[in-house]
Amino acid sequence: MDDVVYEEFKGTGNMELHLSRTLQERRVFPAIDISRSSTRREELLLGPDLTPRVWLMRRMYDQMISDPPHGAGMDQSSATETILKRISETSDNDEF
Repeated sequence: MDDVVYEEFKGTGNMELHLSRTLQERRVFPAIDISRSSTRREELLLGPDLTPRVWLMRRMYDQMISDPPHGAGMDQSSATETILKRISETSDNDEF
């Protein structure tokens, strides 16, 4: 029943947040599936300065988890942990 309700309302929301069981099992928090999570019209939320940088970060993440020769071939957990480590080493978005 939950699946039916989910499918019915799936297209009406402004944001989709997907959690990753793999990340949760490895105790990586927040266990957000970066590739599958998104919001509609994020350029309105982020603004003209930050939007291109966020899109670049998403492309870099996708390359991290893509198979060689075009990607690094990392698993989702390692790629997410790498990004979280880099975020924790910076004080704000501009520095990141």
